[in-house]
Amino acid sequence: MTTLSEQVPTFGQYLLKRHGERVHKIALDAAFTCPNRDGSKGLGGCTFCNNVSFSPNGRQPRPIKEQLASGRRVIRKRTGARKYLAYFQAYTNTYDEIEHLSALYDEALADEDVIGLSIGTRPDCLPDGVIDLLAGYQDQGYEVWLELGLQSAFDETLAKVNRGHGFAEYADSVYRTRDRGLKVCTHLIAGLPGETAYHVTETLHRVLELGTDGLKLHPLHVVKGTQLANAWRQGEYQPLTLEAYVNIAADLVEQTPSNVVWHRLTGTAAEAILLAPLWCARKWLVLNAITTELHRRRAACRQVA
Repeated sequence: MTTLSEQVPTFGQYLLKRHGERVHKIALDAAFTCPNRDGSKGLGGCTFCNNVSFSPNGRQPRPIKEQLASGRRVIRKRTGARKYLAYFQAYTNTYDEIEHLSALYDEALADEDVIGLSIGTRPDCLPDGVIDLLAGYQDQGYEVWLELGLQSAFDETLAKVNRGHGFAEYADSVYRTRDRGLKVCTHLIAGLPGETAYHVTETLHRVLELGTDGLKLHPLHVVKGTQLANAWRQGEYQPLTLEAYVNIAADLVEQTPSNVVWHRLTGTAAEAILLAPLWCARKWLVLNAITTELHRRRAACRQVA
């Protein structure tokens, strides 16, 4: 059976072809907050948000240089890679004054092994000045990706999970960002409250119609300390089964043009905080199941042909 990277255009393969060697992300926490948490748009954040579930450094982060050094040691031991992207991941990494953003990004790029940036943010936190700043790094030859957290193209869903923005803000950000030549990776979530496979597929189509260079998909998982956890305990939210998620992921892969790179096809949470579904803690179980399903579908198509 073929591997996942043989069936799906993955980000790792994209970087290998582009730079001629393995390139890995190092996740960073620069102590940003979010307009949906600090009161400017709301309090408490998204109903599913517990930063511990995606930040390896918690809320008292070490200096950027120390985080890079630590991440580099782990990655070199695991894969041997010696080139990296500084991945500003936790919360909203464009939500500050330009001068502070520039200082943080410059600090990361000062590391000779860091060849670029990947900046995670919200579509409503991208003033033109930030886009100009990032485009400037790309003009200097750095690999730059802007990761936009959309999750769903349905405003009703976004309101239900307390996102604090709608699809219109995402569309505006994509237009302005791609107009400057920056690469966009769009984050999507399968299994949001009230949504079915139809909603995820329709979201994909709307995103592709606007234009995106990359995609990230993960299942909605219930973690401790969130509003979603309360809804789950009260029986008001039922997470996706592994089978349902695998089918959704395979559908999306099949409907995505080959020039769009898949940065991620699943997401995990630490077992210490994960409540449901428990299969979300097993990354390779999910990826192997997606690989098997894609292989099964393609084999069936060949037989029909």
